[in-house]
Amino acid sequence: MRDIYTGIDIGSDSIKIVISEFLDNRFNILASTNVRSAGIKKGLIVDKDLVVNSLRLAIKEIEPSIGVKIDKAIVTVPSNDRRFSVVAGTTRIINEDNGVSGEDISNALEESVQDQLSHKESLVTVIPITFSVDDKEGVLDPRGLSGEYLEVKAVLATAPSSNIIPFLEVFEECGIEVEDITFGSIGDYYEAKTSDTDKSLGAIINVGSDTVNVSIFNKGIIIKEANIDLGSKNIDKDISYVYGVDLTTSRTLKENFAVCSRRYADVNDVLEIETKNGDKVIINQYEISEIVESRVVELLKLAKKQINNLTKRKISYIIVTGGVSELTGFSYVVENTLGITANTLNITTIGIRNNKYSSASGIIKYYHEKLKLRDQSSDMFDEEKIEEMLNNKNNIKKTTNDTIVSKVFGYFIGN
Repeated sequence: MRDIYTGIDIGSDSIKIVISEFLDNRFNILASTNVRSAGIKKGLIVDKDLVVNSLRLAIKEIEPSIGVKIDKAIVTVPSNDRRFSVVAGTTRIINEDNGVSGEDISNALEESVQDQLSHKESLVTVIPITFSVDDKEGVLDPRGLSGEYLEVKAVLATAPSSNIIPFLEVFEECGIEVEDITFGSIGDYYEAKTSDTDKSLGAIINVGSDTVNVSIFNKGIIIKEANIDLGSKNIDKDISYVYGVDLTTSRTLKENFAVCSRRYADVNDVLEIETKNGDKVIINQYEISEIVESRVVELLKLAKKQINNLTKRKISYIIVTGGVSELTGFSYVVENTLGITANTLNITTIGIRNNKYSSASGIIKYYHEKLKLRDQSSDMFDEEKIEEMLNNKNNIKKTTNDTIVSKVFGYFIGN
């Protein structure tokens, strides 16, 4: 059985959409897109109409790639002023043979959040830590175990309703039913997770456009999070200030000419540009890379300080992601600044070979695992829609340099 999901991550700089199929125990990317966003500042909506227009543009960009309308999605919501708390819930096992089912797990989790929310909060997610079936404790997956009562210990994640509701309204205006919401940091973890990270305490750093998100995970469960009000846009501003160019030009220089470490820069590589005053300026790659490196080091040091504020326990790993982490030499700066336990995420999946997609892709993996524990499956794309995809196959076009049309259809026709 194939499950197809749509993950949408709305950020301050861009909207990322990933459509992924789970088949034969692996995820295959069917389509992806990345469109500049407007109306978002530091993760929050400041102009809903602009966000709606941006999302509609992103949907318009990706729908021809699959040949059907997107009307359901898993989406990220802002983690500003989030709250994490440990909760517990108990339910009576309802099966005649007293075997724990996915429905029992859902009932226990639902019970755990009862009376836990204030009138100003919205439930984002509840993540099980361990289960108990009668006297059997510390169970990670209780399905199939027999008993009379199922108890769950879980992490409850909430956020202010005033932050969440505007996002839900945006999707409603765009005709998209929100199947599930979660924080982008949880998506980042699921994109980066390994068997080792699921057994240890570590941190995920996402260097976004105007914020740096720092999250602490213990055995795969998010426990703490904080945002730093600086981001990769500050690099653009630094370049703009030093060379007297507009922000659009400075962003282009950052992404297409500069590197993140002077070690990788070529002192003989130069570029002539025009300033805002109309003057001609020669830019040296080594010098502009000094500007980039200086700011990245500052951002990483602030993130490291935030990790120390969030936990006093020893960190086993630090994983850094975000669009700026694709700059040449970024990994070298990460290791030099954060130490040998730190590394940069490296997404190698065909169709999304860029760390900017980590949240949008990761929330799909999180949601799939969430449904699996509850013995549920996705209905975002039912059999009728899959058939429609096949009927509209001639409309599918190449959406990224990594997406090959024949490969996309192979997922539907060859399997």
